[in-house]
Amino acid sequence: MAMTQMPSPDQPLKLGTRGSPLALAQAYETRARLMAAHDLPEAAFEVVVIKTTGDDRAMIASDKPLKEIGNKGLFTKEIEEAMLEGRIDIAIHSMKDMPTVQPEGLILDTYLPREDVRDAFVSLKAAGIGDLPEGAVVGTSSLRRRAQLLYRRPDLKLVEFRGNVQTRRQKLADGVAEATFLAMAGLNRLGMTELASGAIDPEEMLPAVAQGAIGIERRTGDERAAMLLSPIHDIPTEQRLNAERAFLATLDGSCETPIAGLALIEGSEIWMRGEILRPDGSECLRAEGRASLSDAQELGVDIARKLLDQAPAGFFDWKDA
Repeated sequence: MAMTQMPSPDQPLKLGTRGSPLALAQAYETRARLMAAHDLPEAAFEVVVIKTTGDDRAMIASDKPLKEIGNKGLFTKEIEEAMLEGRIDIAIHSMKDMPTVQPEGLILDTYLPREDVRDAFVSLKAAGIGDLPEGAVVGTSSLRRRAQLLYRRPDLKLVEFRGNVQTRRQKLADGVAEATFLAMAGLNRLGMTELASGAIDPEEMLPAVAQGAIGIERRTGDERAAMLLSPIHDIPTEQRLNAERAFLATLDGSCETPIAGLALIEGSEIWMRGEILRPDGSECLRAEGRASLSDAQELGVDIARKLLDQAPAGFFDWKDA
C-alpha cells in the first residue's frame, strides 16, 4: 500500500460512534490503538458522533422497554447508514448491542481485547443481591438481568431503568430503586469502578452474549480500512465471540429474549455456558459444552440446540404474546 493512503490530519480516518460517555471512551480507545499500531498522530483520526434512535433523551427518560422501541438496531442503524453513505470510514460498537447479522455491504471482523465480562451490582444501600431486603425495588432495562433476578429472588419488585451510567446513578440517589446493574467493562472504561458495590460472579449471573467486547465495523470492500484495523484485532476475543454470537443467532436472540452466554478459552479448548429464561424468571434452562478453538462457532450452535431441545412446549409462547 502506498504511504499516501495512510490517514493524515488533512485526510483523517473517520470513526463513527454514539455520543454517550461510554461510547466515546470506546472510540478513544480504538483511536489510541490505531495511533500506536501505525505511529500516527491523533489528528489523523476524526471521531464523528452520530445520534441514534436509542439516544433519544425523551425515550430514555420514559423508561420504555427496548422491545417497544425497536430492539437491537436501536443503537446501530443511523451509524451503519452513515458508513454506507461514506460519511464515516469505520464504526465502533458495543458488541452486546449488535444484531447477529450485518446489513448488506458491511462487515464486522475486528474486535479489541475483551474487558471484564461481569455484571456490576450498583446500590447505595446493599453490598450484593443477597443483601437486598424482601420486596426491594430494583431497576433494570435488561430482560436478561430481570429474568435472572426473578429466578433467584421472586420477591423483588422490578422497574424499568434506562440511561447511561450517570443517569442511573442519579435515579438511585432519587430513590427510584434500591439497586441496579451495569457492566463492569463500562465502569472500567470510564474509570468509574468505585460506583460498583461489587462484581457479580458469572456463576451467579451469566452475562449477556459478547458483554465487554468492542467490535469495529467497516464497508465490505474497503481494503484500506481492513489493513488499518488488522493489527489491532484480538484473535482470542474473536474466538470467544464466534461461539457466543453463533449461540445467539441460533436462538434467534433479540431484545425480547432473556439469553445469557459466556465462552472462555482454556488451553486449546473453548468452554461455553448458555442459558435461556422465561421473562418472569419462573424457569431457567442451562447447557454447556467444550470444543477445539477452531470449532467455536459449531459449539455455540450446538449449545443453543441443546437448550431448544430442552425447552418444554410453550416455552417461547410469550415471544408472540
